[in-house]
Order: sequence, then structure tokens, then C-alpha cells
Amino acid sequence: MVAALSTLAVLVHVTICVAALCVIPGGRRPSTGMAWLLLILATPYVGFLLFLLLGSTHVERRRHLKQLHVNERIQERTAAVAELHEDTPRLAYVASAARLNRHLGALPAVGGNAVDFLPDYQAAILTMADAVHAATDYVHVEFYITAWDEVTDPFFDALVQATERGVRVRLLLDHLGSRGIPTYKETVRRLDSTRIEWRPMMPIDPLHGRMRRPDLRNHRKILVVDGRVAFAGSQNLIEATYDKPKNRKAGRAWVDLAVRVEGPAVTALDAVFRTDWYSETDEVIEVSGDTLTPVLDGTGSSVGDVVCQVVPSGPGFPMENNLRLFTTLLYSAQQRISLTSPYFVPDESLLYAVTTAAQRGVSVELFVSAVGDQFMVYHAQRSYYEALLEAGVRIFRYPAPYVLHSKHFTIDDDVAVVGSSNMDMRSFALNYEVSLMLLGPEVVKRMRAVEDAYRAVSSELTHAEWSGRTRGARYVDNVMRLTAALQ
Repeated sequence: MVAALSTLAVLVHVTICVAALCVIPGGRRPSTGMAWLLLILATPYVGFLLFLLLGSTHVERRRHLKQLHVNERIQERTAAVAELHEDTPRLAYVASAARLNRHLGALPAVGGNAVDFLPDYQAAILTMADAVHAATDYVHVEFYITAWDEVTDPFFDALVQATERGVRVRLLLDHLGSRGIPTYKETVRRLDSTRIEWRPMMPIDPLHGRMRRPDLRNHRKILVVDGRVAFAGSQNLIEATYDKPKNRKAGRAWVDLAVRVEGPAVTALDAVFRTDWYSETDEVIEVSGDTLTPVLDGTGSSVGDVVCQVVPSGPGFPMENNLRLFTTLLYSAQQRISLTSPYFVPDESLLYAVTTAAQRGVSVELFVSAVGDQFMVYHAQRSYYEALLEAGVRIFRYPAPYVLHSKHFTIDDDVAVVGSSNMDMRSFALNYEVSLMLLGPEVVKRMRAVEDAYRAVSSELTHAEWSGRTRGARYVDNVMRLTAALQ
């Protein structure tokens, strides 16, 4: 009996390993496939179970078909919107990037936008509340993490008052992203006591057949008021210490960047919200009129005349829209690149784009946090510092105990990109994200002011300092780098 069980165990072991060699490499990055193979070959049973749970990045067919349907509708309704053209030879890549974005995400580049940057955390929430106070028709709210606390209370009060005026308020929050906050149950109770129509995004509900890879998340942050003004960026709808006593005790607060937009790009951000609402509720929110205006040649001359393109990405899109845009712009840079990402865990293509830019003489800087709020991601990120420093990338660490959570970058004097997307494999493959590509020297100048403020308080990491870290630290960093590839 024991011999038979041992033989069966060996056969199962061999079968799992052989099947893994056949199944896992298909359709995955080589690094991701190799990480899964190493795990399964080392621990076949545990690795196999983890692969069944976390190995697929596909969303439900229903959700995927909805995204395809929406993309087709957007393409039809924006067919008359002119493509961006750039006559300046040095900036030809901008028009090329805009075509790429439209091909992948359907939304066109549109001119005539006003953009304001909101680097002050609490002021950003109050500015959003002011916009809601002026609402007359509808308010669309979508945030990865949502909490009704003492800091966000003015915003939620504005939402409640809007519903009492007859304004229709729809709110989306990520199910697991918000559920991990200590005040989640209180937030749900308070929301249920209002006229706000709210739904959880990407819910896990086995009893109703809602099961998928549990770490697929909707990471977007969007607010749209009356189709007139919109907000996007990295900031969640929660107090800056994320309502956690341990963060308050440590003085740990999140540093973010939100943007306020007026103009045709508001309609594009609203289209992203309406797509997510449709995915979660099956309700189609029709758009009245067409406020996407044709784009004129050029990239705008002031911050009040910005060409903007909204770039949605996520598991519903098969081509990793954000990653393709990022690498396209990085390879196009000629003078300067400034990157800000709290979680910089690149795949091979992004790492090569960044290091190649530095090696060909482009001035490249990266802003990260000196301390991390997520152990595995933080140490995986650290494993890339040596390659970056050797290539000539300057790394600036934002001081502890703050968490630099902003997500943006600039290319030369031409392009600024800001949004919810980190520069990591999770944001490229597992999270629904939204980015804004902003064109023109004036808007880049405004973004540079934010970057300059980060640099003024940050400390630069030198190659000599980094080479002196302990072997134990190197080991942990490299192990966590391997786990980051298990996408």
C-alpha cells in the first residue's frame, strides 16, 4: 500500500512538472514563466495550487466582452475626431504615441483642456468637494480605496447634499482594496443610509459565481462632475495615513498628486467611469451630445490649452496599454526623463527602456520612497537599483516616514504622464488603471515644479552606498524580485 502511494505521488509529481513545462510558458513573459516554473519544479503541489489560484490574469468573459463593445462604440463615436499631427520633426514621436494610445485604448487625443496640479493631499479633497457642490446633473466617483473619515467627510457631505438637490451620484470602490481599511464597515453603513448609488468593483462573491484571481483589482481614481470637470491621479479617497493607527503612530502619511481637468478630456475620463459602471451593474449610461472636439496641429501653448489623451489599461485590454505607452515615450526621449513611482518593479522591456535612455546620454532620474509600505514590493524594487545606478540613473529617495505614492513622469519638455499606474508588473498586467498623457512645454513646466519639490527634500542614493549593503539585504531583495514575477 505504501509503495503504491509512493509510486502514485511520483507519477503526480512528474505529471505536474511535465504539464507545467507545456502550459506555463504560453502567452507569458519569459521572466514570469520562468518564475512559475521554478516554483512548481521546486514545490510541485504548493506551486500547482498557487498557479491555479493566481496563474491567470484573465477577467470573466462577460467583462471582457463588455470592454470590447465599449471600445467599438467609442471608435464609432469619435471617428470624426482628427488624429494628432506634429509638424516639428523632433516631436513626431508624440503623434505616433497618440496613434498607439488610440489603437489600444480607443480614446483620441483632444485639445483645448485646462489642467491644474494638486500636490496638497487635503486641499485636493476639498477642491473635489467644491466641484461636487456645483453639480447640477450627475457626479461619477471611482476610487480604488474609499473611506468616509474625518478628512473625506466634506467630500461625502457634498455628495449627500448633491443627491438632496436631485443630482444623481454614482460611486464605485474596489471591493478588496477598500475592504482592508479599518473604517470599511462604517463607510458601507453610512453609504447605505444615503441616496448615493454605490457598487463594489471586482467583487469576490463565490455564492453568486463571482470568482477570479483574487488580486485582480480596479486601481483607478476618477471623479467626474456634470461632464464639465474631472479629477484623476494617484490619490485615493481616504485620510492620508489610511485610517490605520500604526501609520499615525509612525507619522507615516501618503504623498500624492491629483490633477483637475476641464475640457474635452473630461468626456474621455467619464467614458472610462461609464465603462466600469456598465461592467459592474449592466446599466448603460448614455452620453448626450459629443464634446470630444477635433485636435488641431501642435501641442498647445499654455496650461489652459493642453492636448490630453486618456489611456485606460487593465486585464480587459490584451495589449498592456500603459506599458506600451511608457516604453514608447522613454525610447523617444532625447534630453531628460524624470520618473516618479512608489512601486518601481519593471519588466524587462521597461527596465531596458530606462537604462538604455541613460546609457545613450539622456538625463534620467527616479523618485521613490526611502521606506516601503509593502514588504515584498519594496524589496523587489530595491533589487533593480544596482542596474539602474550602473546605467547612470539618478535615484532620489523621498524621506521617511512619508510614502511617496505619486505616479507620473516627464519626457524632455514635451510630454507629462500622470495617473493611477505604477511602473510595476502588477499595474501593467493585473490592475485596471487610467493614465493621462499631457502635451506641451507649459504643462511639463508645471510638472517639473512638483518634481523639483520632491528633489529638494529627497536624498540621492549613490552607487558606493548601495554597493555596501549587507548580503542578507541582497538576498531578501532578490527573493522578493522572484516573487514579483509571479504574475
